[in-house]
Amino acid sequence: MKLLGREPAAWLALIAVAVKLAAAFGLDVTDSQQATINAVAAAAMGVIIAVVAHDGVGAAIIGFAQAALALALGYGLDWSADRQAVVMAAVTVVVGMWDRTQVTAPVPATAVSRPKRVA
Repeated sequence: MKLLGREPAAWLALIAVAVKLAAAFGLDVTDSQQATINAVAAAAMGVIIAVVAHDGVGAAIIGFAQAALALALGYGLDWSADRQAVVMAAVTVVVGMWDRTQVTAPVPATAVSRPKRVA
């Protein structure tokens, strides 16, 4: 993980400070928008770490999608709760279908015993 070194939390802190610094010097964002930007950065960091560690990439991508949707809503996207739910459901299904192609069972299908019929 040479890109982030051993300190992903330090990079997140740097992003948070950069956003606050930009807001202090003229970037027109509210406190909630700053929080949402930092949430998206944290979610993106989660995806990067999951990819590098080869662990939980699907969950990290779904978390990033949720954070990105929150950011879009914070900046004025006018979607109903129903539309948001449908989009997140679609993201979850797509990620689940992709995950299915990436996962292998620890034992072959022939090694799994089938239940016996009880008369």
